[in-house]
Amino acid sequence: MANIVFQGPAALTLDGKGRIAVPSRHRELLTAMGVSQLTVTKQPGGSLLIFPRPAWEAFRDRVAALPMEAAGWKRVFLGNAMDVEIDASSRVLIAPELRLSAGLVRDVMLLGMGSHFELWDAKAYAEHEAAVMQSNMPESLKNFSF
Repeated sequence: MANIVFQGPAALTLDGKGRIAVPSRHRELLTAMGVSQLTVTKQPGGSLLIFPRPAWEAFRDRVAALPMEAAGWKRVFLGNAMDVEIDASSRVLIAPELRLSAGLVRDVMLLGMGSHFELWDAKAYAEHEAAVMQSNMPESLKNFSF
């Protein structure tokens, strides 16, 4: 998994049953990895995290090892995690509870974030990105070479 990188945005539409189609570029990479199962969970920023199973296992183990003071966050990440299969039509079901928590109704944005994906309501993501672009650049990026 170390060399596998998911990147780029994909504007998608949730179907009537709450499924999204996995974009072909990501599906091809997942197939090459031998992955047909993903794990979806909440993220504090108002979106969902979607992990290929091997990346989820590494993330899950790191979260599970956190000290007791992080018990609430363990519940957010681990207690809301749902395993899903990529179906024969390359779709993934997003559970109603998770759709509700991220405000996902119809138009969504899937972002490749390296080892995993983020799934946002399209309007909420546009607002988030606009706010980020208007904010001050963090110190950690000020000396970053582009």
